[in-house]
Amino acid sequence: MSINNTIMKNIVKSEVVELKEQVGYLEHQVVSKTLVQNEALNITLFAFDKNEEISSHESKGDAFVTCLDGEGEITIDDAKYSLTEGQSIVMPARHPHAVFGKEKFKMLLVVVF
Repeated sequence: MSINNTIMKNIVKSEVVELKEQVGYLEHQVVSKTLVQNEALNITLFAFDKNEEISSHESKGDAFVTCLDGEGEITIDDAKYSLTEGQSIVMPARHPHAVFGKEKFKMLLVVVF
């Protein structure tokens, strides 16, 4: 049986890593690092500089967000939720949502289609 070693990319395998150290902050930017992207799953790390954002949009899949560092604001259907390190929220499929860095903010995004 062969194992497909190319499903996950941009991250070392068989080694303990700290996720928040896998993506860095850049001034006045949102930085992303894709780990998996296929028809069923998308896993991406994000680093938002303070006051940077991803504007309102919809996704075909449920989006699970976990804060890795700092503080972010998640908007779902015009309701705002503050997220700090260790906290998570699900942005449901086909609902408008946005992400804003209230402070510098790192998150893990897992979208299941």
